Amino acid sequence: MRQAAKEKENYSSACRAFAKTREGRDPAWLRKVREDAYAAFQRLDFPTTREEAWKSTNVAPLLRIPFRQLFDLDPDVLPADLIEERTLPESRQSRLVFINGIFAPGLSRLDGIPERVLVRNFSELDEEEWSILQRHLGAQASWEEDAFQALNTALLGDGALVYLPRGRVVDVPIEILYLTTSEEPIVSYPRTLVVAEAGAMATIVERYGSRSSNVYFTNAVTEVVLEQEASLTNYRLQLESNQAYHLGTTRVALARQSRYDSFAVSLGSGLGRHSLTVSLAGEEAEAKLDGLYVATGRQHLDHHTELDHRSPHCRSDQYYKGMLDDQARAIFNGKVLVREGAMLTDARQLNKNLLLSTAAKVDTRPQLEILADDVKCAHGATIGQLEEEELFYLASRGIPPGRAKALLTYGFAEDLIGRLRIGSLREELDRIVLDKLHQNLEGESA
Repeated sequence: MRQAAKEKENYSSACRAFAKTREGRDPAWLRKVREDAYAAFQRLDFPTTREEAWKSTNVAPLLRIPFRQLFDLDPDVLPADLIEERTLPESRQSRLVFINGIFAPGLSRLDGIPERVLVRNFSELDEEEWSILQRHLGAQASWEEDAFQALNTALLGDGALVYLPRGRVVDVPIEILYLTTSEEPIVSYPRTLVVAEAGAMATIVERYGSRSSNVYFTNAVTEVVLEQEASLTNYRLQLESNQAYHLGTTRVALARQSRYDSFAVSLGSGLGRHSLTVSLAGEEAEAKLDGLYVATGRQHLDHHTELDHRSPHCRSDQYYKGMLDDQARAIFNGKVLVREGAMLTDARQLNKNLLLSTAAKVDTRPQLEILADDVKCAHGATIGQLEEEELFYLASRGIPPGRAKALLTYGFAEDLIGRLRIGSLREELDRIVLDKLHQNLEGESA
């Protein structure tokens, strides 16, 4: 109990120090939001393995590290060359960059954003733009029941707002980069809000990464609101240091005939967890969730998804794939909830896993909870290994074992990666996945 109190006080002290740095900088309503979130954080406990949703993921090691939050941007750590390498060519003129949790205006580029579309850091909003944030902030990701979401909100400073007015279509992808460069253990609290009015359409790329292999903590929250007939494609790339901790929350609300396409990639962090909840609140809303996770060494990657069907005639399709090597572990917990009255729901869910070593482990739990009649719902999960016959066949053709293994694992991931609509992102993920799993490929195939 004393240790838990000490861990809580470390973050409570950070909240109080942060509040002092923001005095006179924010509107009264935002100060009230932070105060309410801080009060909730004081009341809540950090999750433990005694809780069903966290029984396979222990955050105690994370809480014992005295992470420090940075309040100012150090110009000496602005890696302009690295930003050019880490962002997509398609979004060179449509990106927001945050370094160590702090907005970096000199590295951001917004010349490619169409007129009336708002892509802005929270701290740069004017009075009218603040009203958008006030209406939607916290409406999907409530801080009342989750200590990490409460902490993210209590320490809310810089953040990314993407606002699409009625009927606006953005042809270029909007990339939001959260990069950690500090050499010391720090914590950052990325916050992203996307609001698309009726008929609007865009592609958002969230990228989380680092230029080093240091220990740090990213506690990220993203909220998405799609009004009637709006459409959003949301790529989420978790490419953190393998020594990092990453806890991410995404909450999405869909109105009538809106569509949300998600592709979540988890390749980095020593301990990573992403919780994605989509509420299909309007009739004929559609959600498509694809995910790919690759874990090696002792990585621990945890994915929780929930598709909440609240209205009739909605459709959801979920397809997650995982590859694990060495002593890595992965958790997939996917739930489809069909509420009473949500007739003619069509929901599918599938999780496939490939184990590349005997020490790797995966826990998969697809779930259906159906409270309505006249629905079509299906779910499934598989866990397997590479077929010896396939490896033998490639070896008989003169292909070294390392390369054969790489080709087969590449094929396992390719049907998902091939769905990406951004060409440069497909190429990047192809390269990263192959490098991650088979860093000695060239030596073995020589």
